[in-house]
Amino acid sequence: MKVKDHVKSLLPEWRSEWRALVKEHGDKKVSEVNVKAFFSGMRGVKIVPCDTSEVPPDKGMTVRGHMLKDIVARGTTPEELFYLMITGEWPDEEGVADIKAQFNERSIVPDYVWAVLDAMPADAHPMNMFSMGILALERESVFRKRYSEGMKKEDYWDATLEDGMDVLAKLPAIAAYIYRKRFNKGPRIEPDPNEDWAGNYVHMMGLGGDTKTFKDLMRMYLVLHSDHEGGNVSAHTTATVSSALSDMYYALSAGMDGLAGPLHGLANQECLGWVLSVVEKFNGVPSKKELEKYAWDTLKSGKVIPGYGHAVLRVVDPRYEEFLKWGKAHIKNDPVFDTVAEVFEVVPEVLRQVRKISDPWPNVDAGSGALLYHFGLKEFPYYTVLFGVSRALGVVSQAIEARAKGYPIIRPKSIPTSKLKQIIGL
Repeated sequence: MKVKDHVKSLLPEWRSEWRALVKEHGDKKVSEVNVKAFFSGMRGVKIVPCDTSEVPPDKGMTVRGHMLKDIVARGTTPEELFYLMITGEWPDEEGVADIKAQFNERSIVPDYVWAVLDAMPADAHPMNMFSMGILALERESVFRKRYSEGMKKEDYWDATLEDGMDVLAKLPAIAAYIYRKRFNKGPRIEPDPNEDWAGNYVHMMGLGGDTKTFKDLMRMYLVLHSDHEGGNVSAHTTATVSSALSDMYYALSAGMDGLAGPLHGLANQECLGWVLSVVEKFNGVPSKKELEKYAWDTLKSGKVIPGYGHAVLRVVDPRYEEFLKWGKAHIKNDPVFDTVAEVFEVVPEVLRQVRKISDPWPNVDAGSGALLYHFGLKEFPYYTVLFGVSRALGVVSQAIEARAKGYPIIRPKSIPTSKLKQIIGL
């Protein structure tokens, strides 16, 4: 079934469910906020719905109830995952063909977007360029045009789906051109109509080498980074902006601005930087004893070992496990990846001995950068753009569902610290 037809069939149930829950159970508590949580950036406070994915601390990410390892094992493509996140069901052959065809048909980027990117400073950050490219596309918004014409509220989802499909279809071309322009890789490469979404991205980057294997990696990479609940910075920012009925271009650009932060999307390049420092110091893969000492030296210097620990998880991030498994199957005798694998054997035991560290396990960022590096993608500042192309799948899916269900504007209450003191009796 085509994705739009599938969503239409689900609308009656979607729209009635949350309203019925509010009507029948509106006074029941979901979370309580103590003073610690009040000052913690809302960490762990359950305040927003998100049905596309969940991150149980003892399991890691699931998408619509499906374990990540099962999603990867079935060879899921980004197109299939996008359909699953929007509808909650796996696509049939017609559904997959529909997504692929629409991405292909909508992939042509207007010339004025290239002009905007070409006008930017030569040393502009790739994420600045990426956000700007998305925002420049806002002129194409179906939602904004139809809203100004008097679109009915019940049709908001349809126009949002149109915008979402349009922007997703164009992201690989925009992201690939940013790579080529920013790092002097040559002229823009036109999309190949015979390629899928991930394959086209690799094709337009023009890295050369073993592109078939790199395309396989990129399909998995874009699946693994696509979604991670609705509370992370990029997802929550996108949802907040979208809830004001800003169109998908405004919302996605804002979400990418959040992803650009060092505490969110920049982590994988920091992890790879640390691994490369290890390889450089020991002129290759260190022994376990050497690595253990280097890890302790890092901690004693007041630094952290990047890529280890997670705000939510208390187990090995299943995304890291899938990257590690893929690397062991496809990459041989690479000192950078081999060091990543050895770090996994050594560092958790070191971190267990540090009392204040509650999660000694690697997260997704601990391994993904080494795989990109192996295939010649060595420009660290660009890594977050890859993350952004992937994360767009999830936040666009969340926005479509929110509009389909009719969720209201996101507007939590804030109070001054003086008011909080009165509440707690100070």
